Amino acid sequence: MSSDIQVVPLSRSPRDVMRFLKVSYGVYGNDPNWVAPLLMDLKKVFTDANPLFQHAEMQLWIATRGGRDVGRIAGILDHNHNRAAKDQAAFLGFYECEDDAEASRQLFAKALGWAREKGMKRVLGPMNPTTNDECGLLVDAFDSAPVIMMTYNPRYYVKLVEAEGFRKAKDLLAFNMDLNLAFRAVRRKTLTDDLARIKEIYNAAWEENWGFVPMTDAEVDFMAERLKPLLMEGLIWLAEAGTEPVGFLLALPDYNVPLKPLRGRLLTPKILGFIPYLLGWKCPPRTRVITLGVKAQYRNKGLESAMLIEGLKVGFDAGVRESEASWILEDNEAMCRVLEAIGGVRYKTYRIYERDV
Repeated sequence: MSSDIQVVPLSRSPRDVMRFLKVSYGVYGNDPNWVAPLLMDLKKVFTDANPLFQHAEMQLWIATRGGRDVGRIAGILDHNHNRAAKDQAAFLGFYECEDDAEASRQLFAKALGWAREKGMKRVLGPMNPTTNDECGLLVDAFDSAPVIMMTYNPRYYVKLVEAEGFRKAKDLLAFNMDLNLAFRAVRRKTLTDDLARIKEIYNAAWEENWGFVPMTDAEVDFMAERLKPLLMEGLIWLAEAGTEPVGFLLALPDYNVPLKPLRGRLLTPKILGFIPYLLGWKCPPRTRVITLGVKAQYRNKGLESAMLIEGLKVGFDAGVRESEASWILEDNEAMCRVLEAIGGVRYKTYRIYERDV
């Protein structure tokens, strides 16, 4: 192995996490499609305030060449996942690397060794840090920018990942919908009261899906707290049968559009361009449908399409002209048909890889 490459373990201290996150700036540079994550928010994921760490552990590594940070990776061991899935798997996440095969190889070797020491039989990834967050490696459509809370990476990542023996475990699809077309809305003030009903639907509607792990109350609260400032009323819907919650739609404006010039930092004069969006005076031209689920006994009754149409109408009236629905399991044929029926066109694929350790 090349002697000028070192793989260094990092802690989850604020200083180490900041160093870890800054690697992406060196990788993407002036890539016109990359949208830097808002660092103030992303750093929260690595703190003990994230309830994930009530049932998971994480190790960070950084690769340096000639004293310069050129890559990073995280190993995640989610005990809830392994209990729910009866699995012995670790996740690999937050992978970023320059087009440097040796640095990439040593990062994966370190993470695989860690998983092996933990007694795991395989690894899955990218998970950043779980399937309830950003996940999957982009394997096509590299010429378009990512929608909010979806991953993005250079095309050479596919070569670096597959060179280490990773094989496809599952593809996650994204559909694009042109909204140029001639239930109860959840609002900010009712979100806290609706959380229990949303959690009930989420955990029931997705319980048989590949990779699904039920979210704890604390994890739902943590995610809601992060999403609440981004919510646009009329893009979140609950379907109810009497008093029973049976379906749920969550869509968000694609704030990646106005956030892109900030390059992850709020303390910049460019924040002035984002303030109208933050205050609700302006709406991005695109939305992302993040979650659409219906309890099993209420499926195939048109609830999915009805909630989608209601949300898309609100977005259209606000000036939205495009929406992405993501991610969708490749074998979720029913949802693919719903999206195709309203004009959705599959245009991106994010891949979860696996490898024995």
